[in-house]
Parts: sequence; C-alpha cells; structure tokens
Amino acid sequence: MFRLQAQHACLAWAFEAIRGRPGIVAELGLGHGRTYDHLRNLLPDREIYVFDRANEAYPDCQPPEQYLVIGDVKDTVPALYGKLGGKVVLTNTDLGTFDASLNPVIAAMVSHIVPPLMAPGGIIMSDLELDLPDYERVALPPGAPADAYRLYRKPI
Repeated sequence: MFRLQAQHACLAWAFEAIRGRPGIVAELGLGHGRTYDHLRNLLPDREIYVFDRANEAYPDCQPPEQYLVIGDVKDTVPALYGKLGGKVVLTNTDLGTFDASLNPVIAAMVSHIVPPLMAPGGIIMSDLELDLPDYERVALPPGAPADAYRLYRKPI
C-alpha cells in the first residue's frame, strides 16, 4: 500500500518535472501493466519503452509490440543504448522483490544499466535504493511515505 501511494505521488511529481522537455520514457518492470497504463494515459505523446522478463500485463494494459522489450533487463537495456542512450527523461524502475536478499543485487544492476539511458536532467524513480553518486537525490513529494520510493535526477 505505501509503495503504491508513494509511486503515485512520485509519478505526479515526475510528470511535472519533465513537462515541456522532449524525451523518451522507460519502464523497467511491466508486471500486470497498471503503471504502464498510467504512464501512457498521462503521457500520450511520449514513446514509452517497457522492459521485463515476460509479458504478464492485463489485456487492456498491453504496450505496443515495438515498445515492449522481453528478456533479462541486464541484457536488454544495454542492447538499446545505441537507440535510447541519453534520450530518456523518465525511468520508472519497479524491480524489487519480496526476497530481501535479492534486492541489493537488483539495485546494483539497475544502478549500472540505467544511467547510460538518461538525458541531462532526467528523472529516475525506483522502488529500491540505488547507488547513483553522480545524481541528485530528490526529496519525495507530499503524500509519498518515506523510504517507500526514491527519486534521482541526472545533473544538466
């Protein structure tokens, strides 16, 4: 519950932060597609690339085939650096698991693969604590419970 409340507040903040800035959106972790559906409805003019191991989205939450990238994100994200590198203004990464021992490994991988995607001033939202020393840690917006989500901004 707290994570979803935080994610919703962070998405609203991020939409304002990228308003008027050109760029692509990336979603790491499609799940059932509810966050993707929210992204596409509120950012209808943006290309939204979605990465996950499998497509388990509800039928009405399916991304277009040309923007759905299936496979292990540690391989599929770097494979698109040539196309997406430096062009992403918002990345939402929701890859944490209920297995607390796996989350530091996932966070380290995300901390490594996402930064090459990001445009100057780009926003990274994450359910996990990331190690991004060159990024500004942004305070959570009102309505986002502490430590339920994290926001990072690439310097301009």
